[in-house]
Amino acid sequence: MSSAQTSTPQRRGFGIASITRAVNELTIIVGFVLISLYLGITTPAFLTSANLLSILLASSLIGIVAVGETFVIVTGGIDLSVGSVVAFTGVMAGLALNAHMPVPLAVIVGIGIGALSGGFIAFAVTFLNMSPFIVSLAVLAMARGLAFIVTNGNTIFSFPDAFDNIGGGNLGPFPVAALITLLVFLVAGLVLSRTVFGAEVYAVGGNRDAARLAGIPVNRTLAIVYVISGALAGLGGVVLAGRLDSAQPIAAVGLELNAIAAVVIGGASLFGGKGSMLGTLLGVLIIGLINNGLTLKNVQPFWVQFIQGAVIFGAVLIDSLNQKRRKS
Repeated sequence: MSSAQTSTPQRRGFGIASITRAVNELTIIVGFVLISLYLGITTPAFLTSANLLSILLASSLIGIVAVGETFVIVTGGIDLSVGSVVAFTGVMAGLALNAHMPVPLAVIVGIGIGALSGGFIAFAVTFLNMSPFIVSLAVLAMARGLAFIVTNGNTIFSFPDAFDNIGGGNLGPFPVAALITLLVFLVAGLVLSRTVFGAEVYAVGGNRDAARLAGIPVNRTLAIVYVISGALAGLGGVVLAGRLDSAQPIAAVGLELNAIAAVVIGGASLFGGKGSMLGTLLGVLIIGLINNGLTLKNVQPFWVQFIQGAVIFGAVLIDSLNQKRRKS
């Protein structure tokens, strides 16, 4: 009897959560469609195949990084280091290539260094009980500084075609970088929604103390999500370096803001316990549409930055209001 009484609320709660998530995702889809219709009607160049493929390519880097950020934000954390880690891992992969390292090993170098940066944040957050905001902010500065130190502030050029194809090649009409991003989303979506680890991520973000009492390894879960975020930033560094055929220590400045904005626009809560990979994918595409639409309309770059900031502010404001409504 007690078993049945316990399981029923759990099933009901899961059902309500699923319905709420579906409504949120439907709302985001409607927003995406409305923005697309507006740009299609007001900007003839928007609906050309070349422009649509350009949006996919431009959104691929934000998408890869946003996947890792989703894991972190669902646990109630944040990773501000990802833009700098993209730059640092890109130049390290470039240096490896210039040292005549095979392309697959250079890719592993980039992803591995990203994972190590995430591991450093994980150690500080889980074992030193430091704030993820402060730690990742520190790593943002350290990684950017290291990118300049190892290159003396110079750009690294001349990579093999096999490496450049990772970020700048095409498979048929589709950019390879966009296909990599889609694969990352598919795998991450399955992990977050269909595995025990994914359930643990939601549990830790929903109520950390309750998760601990339920026997969930909270510190291990937190450590893994930060390593995932760092590794995907490393993959992003490889993709960006290949796309540009160069590795620049100044690359990806402000990328973390776009990634976080995409996750929050996609319905995730900065307070933790809420979010999905489908929502993040839609958020990434909305960010891509806005950036592309502003460019097509010849909006000055200063206004582009302002509008991007306003979008981030609006997304966080809605998240905050929703959080207050749930508590009331």
